[in-house]
Parts: sequence; C-alpha cells; structure tokens
Amino acid sequence: MPSTPQPDPRPPTSHERRTGRPWNASYLDGPAPWDIGAPQPAVVRLAEAGGFCGPVLDVGCGTGDNALFIAARGLPVLGVDVAESALATARRTADDHGIDAGFAIADALHLQRLYRRFETVLDCGLFHTFDASERIEYVASLASVTDPGGSLYVLCFSDTGPDTGPHPVTRQALSAPFADNPAWHLCAITPEHLRTRFADTSSAWLATVERR
Repeated sequence: MPSTPQPDPRPPTSHERRTGRPWNASYLDGPAPWDIGAPQPAVVRLAEAGGFCGPVLDVGCGTGDNALFIAARGLPVLGVDVAESALATARRTADDHGIDAGFAIADALHLQRLYRRFETVLDCGLFHTFDASERIEYVASLASVTDPGGSLYVLCFSDTGPDTGPHPVTRQALSAPFADNPAWHLCAITPEHLRTRFADTSSAWLATVERR
C-alpha cells in the first residue's frame, strides 16, 4: 500500500530560533512556564461575561486549560497547537474529566488548513511569541478561520508596569497588524494580567477584535 504523503516540515518560528528549541520541547521536562493547571483568570472573566459563542477555536492551546474550561461550559471547542506532547496531556485531561473538547496539531500561521470556521477565537499567550513579520501572517491566518461578525480575543504580555513577562509588546505593536488588515475591526485594547508558574500578575493586554 502506498504511503500517505506527509506535509512539508514546518519551519521554526522566531521564538524557536531564539531559544534553539521546538515548542514541543517545552513540555518534556515538567510543566512549561505558562502551564498553570487552570484557565487564565482573564479567560474566566470573558466567559462569565458571555464573551464566547460556539464553535470556539483556542489557538496555541498548550495543555488545554482554557479550552477545557470553555468546553465544560457547554460550547464546542477545538484547541490547536504544534506541540504534540501538550495536546496529549489535553486529551488525557478531557478524557479523565469527561469533557467533550477536540485537540489537533495545527500551524497557527496556516490555520486555513483546518478547513473550518469559528464564531469565537482565543489566543492566550501566543501573539507575543511572534516577530513583526510573523504577526502579519498570523493575523491573516486568524481571519481565514473566523466567521464574519465573529470575535477574536488576544491576551498577550504588555510592556507596561514593573511586572512585564517575556517578549512584551507595545500597544502599537499589538494593534498594527489588525489595523493594516481590512478583515478586522479592532474594538478595544485594555490592560489585563497573565498568570505564569512564576508570577500571578504579569502585565498584559487584552485585545478584542471583530471579524468584518
């Protein structure tokens, strides 16, 4: 039987080139720094305010804390990541807790290959890992899977305050790729916080963006 053609290898992102490690390696020696074992408080607040409508896509979902929390509220959720080790953990947690959530490998810069569209898209902690050129490609990729009128939430480290996390971005750096892409309307950028295993209150931005 002929073998199934395999896709071309994914080129390393700027983060992977800087660290010299693939994303999957972050999950092989214990929890990753951003793996807090619970949904981010900002995501919980968004959910409680009715910010998520299904189907939901969680891009760069890691071990699935946010995706599982949203799915447990009764919404259809797909979490995607390039780290198979993280996805395996997410699937085990979903099975252990009886939560109906899907997890799949996908390149965030080529989400059109999912051949699906979503009403709400969440990026929690991925945007700030990309460099400026990747962010342009990423924002276009997000547009390819978001329904017209759908919502995108981007939670990323900011450059404000004394407790900035790694790869902090300015408000301008966050807004620019959306302002330059006609598929998006940037509704708001507000100060927030991201938790890590090392800090409860790293400064962050929460961008709310609408798909035109």
